[in-house]
Amino acid sequence: MAHPNEDSLRSGYDAFSRADMDAVLAQFADDIQWNVPGRNQLSGDYNGKEQVASLLMKMMQLSGGTFRLEVHDVLANDEHAVGLVTLRAERKGKTLNANDVHVWHVRDGKFSEFWSQFFDLYAWDEFWT
Repeated sequence: MAHPNEDSLRSGYDAFSRADMDAVLAQFADDIQWNVPGRNQLSGDYNGKEQVASLLMKMMQLSGGTFRLEVHDVLANDEHAVGLVTLRAERKGKTLNANDVHVWHVRDGKFSEFWSQFFDLYAWDEFWT
């Protein structure tokens, strides 16, 4: 039997793959903190559902709707969840194929903080630059 936070994260990733932003955002605390590493147009800290939704829409727009993620595994406990994923997209003749670790903090059953840890941060930056 999976931990409830594992089920929630898998459900959120599934909603993202279906482009169901309402279901994705329903998983987040209202004051979610979202952190994107690197030195590109998406890098920075985003606060609240509205800013995070704008970021996700911008990623889809910049990639011509090709941005997607593939889940390898999810691990979770009462306070954290970790998603092992591969991000894929195409943009301006470039292809993104990046392994990533998503670290989520959980508060009151909602995802309250997000940190992304890329295997190849240079490839992430190059793709979005």
